[in-house]
Amino acid sequence: MPERHEITELQLAILRLLWDRGEATVAELWEALHEQRGLAQTTVATLVTRLQRRGIVARRTRDRQFVYRATITESDVQQSMVSELTERLFAGDPAALVTHLISASDMSPGDLARVKRMIENAQAPKGETT
Repeated sequence: MPERHEITELQLAILRLLWDRGEATVAELWEALHEQRGLAQTTVATLVTRLQRRGIVARRTRDRQFVYRATITESDVQQSMVSELTERLFAGDPAALVTHLISASDMSPGDLARVKRMIENAQAPKGETT
């Protein structure tokens, strides 16, 4: 079973910046988030420290400042959060989740064709794609 990563919306915003940049200081993260979120720099520092304590980000020292980088991938977080959603809202039934997504959203014909290809590729023997 994959590791569960409970991530808040703000923590996810920080992680997205780290994934995009590779690494950043608290000041750099604050600067990127301040305009749209209006957060204090101390709030960003607290969030990053919590992520670091949980092992989700790591830090090193550069020019007497801590520089942070994500230790988990975006794919890790997506898998964990979708697994949690599937478990909590769809009783662990991934087919129910997919049915909900297909029927409850305005999927374009192009999106439906992409989903169909993904299903066909998942069913194909290893090494073959359609």
